[in-house]
Amino acid sequence: MRLVIAITGASGVVYGKRLLEVLREKEVETHLIISRAGEKIIEYELGVAKTEIEKLANHSYEEDDLSAPIASGSFPTDGMVIIPCSTKTLAGIAHGYSENLILRSAEVALKERRKLILVPREAPFNMTHLRNMLNLTLQGAVIIPAAPAFYHKPRNINDLIDFIVGKILDLLGIKHELVGRWSLDSKIV
Repeated sequence: MRLVIAITGASGVVYGKRLLEVLREKEVETHLIISRAGEKIIEYELGVAKTEIEKLANHSYEEDDLSAPIASGSFPTDGMVIIPCSTKTLAGIAHGYSENLILRSAEVALKERRKLILVPREAPFNMTHLRNMLNLTLQGAVIIPAAPAFYHKPRNINDLIDFIVGKILDLLGIKHELVGRWSLDSKIV
């Protein structure tokens, strides 16, 4: 499996880091783009340099590198995840404004009918955000707000993060044991 992963300038970069860690464990080939704003959030929230996150990916690209293979539909991938996805990035994708590699790669995913999963981390959403999410859903993208559930009785922050990462893995068809599953007798196991 080959995936494009992007980290943009929204709070919650820990979700992107954890997804990359799990995909590495699962031996999924990853192509990473970190926006300039995402780089600043990584430094602020995680206290590490962008290069530490890039080490988790098989390949990484600069945000303005439109000559990267992932900018072309002829480069096969199994989809793209933008985690976290800023509302600026959401708007750019929704309206076909492909000014950088993240936006172009998302456009490629949509036009090639590949999976595109967006994880916005904003609260509350305004009408423009919601319209952009509806627009993207109608185009085939999947929106997973970074809003973890609590029915699995999380014990710590990592359990909450794994819930969202697990939802993404489910959509990509990647088996995992990050969170409990409902059993036939309506219990989480």
